[in-house]
Amino acid sequence: MALMKPIRIAVADDHAILRDGLCQILMTNPGIEVIAQVQTGAEAIRLAEDPTLDCLLLDISLPDRSGIDVIKAIRRDNKKLPILILSMHPEDQYAIRALKAGASGYVNKAASTKELLTAIRQVASNIKFISPVVAELLADRIGEVDHEEPHTLLSDREYQFLVKVASGMTVTEIADEMALSVKTVSMYRTRALKKMNMKTNAELTHYAIKNSLVG
Repeated sequence: MALMKPIRIAVADDHAILRDGLCQILMTNPGIEVIAQVQTGAEAIRLAEDPTLDCLLLDISLPDRSGIDVIKAIRRDNKKLPILILSMHPEDQYAIRALKAGASGYVNKAASTKELLTAIRQVASNIKFISPVVAELLADRIGEVDHEEPHTLLSDREYQFLVKVASGMTVTEIADEMALSVKTVSMYRTRALKKMNMKTNAELTHYAIKNSLVG
């Protein structure tokens, strides 16, 4: 009997130690072959052009652009490549947005190796991976069309700003982490405040904590 071809994956994560450790864990599984590992969104987008790639394992937080932006950029040219988000952020912060952008699944970095391997095999077979936590979030969204929460009106960048400022970061710190100018981040702040009908960062922070948007 012919051996099954291993799942060829690439890992995009800017934390070298975590990335190396993850790749070592994955490579101990004979059914998986890690063909590349990168640390920026731009590199991940280029990797997605490889026709032999079976799955892209992608972090949400990258130094040059968000994982959500990377998903959207890849989906413009590659509709089929399975993209599995692996993030330290809780599911209720980014999972729904990632899936709407075109991700094939979302796994928290606190998940077990068994769950991660299950998710990889599933998305590589072109089946979306929905964890019990994400399934519950999706179920909660049913019937909310007529009453959208304010933060659902934000763009991905505006939402990123909301989460980061609510975590205690200053505009300058957010600009550095998102690799944007302070002026651009200030623009996202202005838009977020306007869309949510608020006036201060304190109001944004109170809202984010109340709605469990920050850990």
